[in-house]
This record gives sequence, C-alpha cells and structure tokens, in this order.
Amino acid sequence: MAQLEIYWSFRSPYSYLAVDRLCAIQRDFEVDIDFRPVRPLAMREPDFFKRGRKQFVPYLLRDVPREAERLGIPFGLPNPDPIDMDLESGKVAPAQPIMDMVMGLAVAAGELGRGLDFAHCVSHLIWTGAPNWNEKTTLSAKLAEADFDYDALSAWAAENAVKVAKTFEQNEQAQLVHHWGVPLMVLDGEPFFGQDRLDSLVWRLVKNGLRRD
Repeated sequence: MAQLEIYWSFRSPYSYLAVDRLCAIQRDFEVDIDFRPVRPLAMREPDFFKRGRKQFVPYLLRDVPREAERLGIPFGLPNPDPIDMDLESGKVAPAQPIMDMVMGLAVAAGELGRGLDFAHCVSHLIWTGAPNWNEKTTLSAKLAEADFDYDALSAWAAENAVKVAKTFEQNEQAQLVHHWGVPLMVLDGEPFFGQDRLDSLVWRLVKNGLRRD
C-alpha cells in the first residue's frame, strides 16, 4: 500500500486549513497514513520571529482568514495561543506548557493509530477561537466527541515523556529530508508542501490509481 507521511503543526494555521482535506484523503484513497506532528516553528527556531521580515505576521493574519472563507472553513484566532510568545518582539518563552501538553496527547493518539483524527479534533478547537480551549473540561469534552479518552491519553503521555520527546525529534529530522515547513505531505518519497498543494497530491493519488472504489 502507498504510504503518505504528514508533517503537521498544531500552531500552524495552514496545517489547520489542510486537515479536513487530509481526513478526506484518508477516507477516499488506499493509503497508509503516517501522521508525524512536529513542534511549532517558534519552538524549532525560537529566534525566527525576531529575525524574520516584519511583513510575515501581518500578511499571515490577512491571508489565513481569506483562505478559510474561500474554503468554507470556520476560523478564529486561538484563545489562548498555544505558544507563549510576545507577538510584537517575537520573543518566545523558554517553557511551553500548553504545547507540551498537546504534543503529549498527540503522540498518545498516534499510538492508537489515530493521530490525524486527533489533529482534526483539536485543531478545530484551537483555530475557531474557542475560549479556554486548553482547559481540561473543554478539551476533554471535545475529544470525547471524537471517541478519545482525555484521561487515558494524558496518563499515557505522562508515563512516556521520553518517547514523546523522541518522537518529535525523529519527526523533525525526517521532515528536513524534504522541506522545513508545514503542512508537508510525502507520498512514497514525493513531497508536496503547503495546503495549496493538496490538489496536486490528490491528482497524484488519482494518477497512481489509489482512489477507493
């Protein structure tokens, strides 16, 4: 069976814009999905936003809502931001408890073979502006809608902290073989970078005869 690796970040709005279509690919095509979450750019390159061009964030804040509207996807800025940073200065806090929590749950879900399902569920909570999305009551209720047990995922993550960290390290090293950004989809070694390349990915899947009957 064809293998589709998906490199994806919970803080990337473009990853969020891609997730519904990635789930459709999982449903509609004969592919083995290898969901490989990576840390947000602010954690992988903590100085990125301090040294980056000043146009980057303003353009992103204009482009993402526009793309969401075009795609018919609900959108709202995270409340709170999963990354603790000063948006004006670009300074990133050394400790990232919210993202650490999400990453642990994501790896736990991946152990169940449901990493992409988890990403779909949680990203729709983060990127629709849901208030206090990171609180246990809110997050556990949303996860229950997708048949996830928050307490079980949390317990697994707490008991396997070393494996969680190692998983992200391995994912990020594998990602760099092809590209540095997200979302990145790699079909049997062929990379497709960006939510705007999902049409190209679907074209390749169809061309390769992988659509389900």
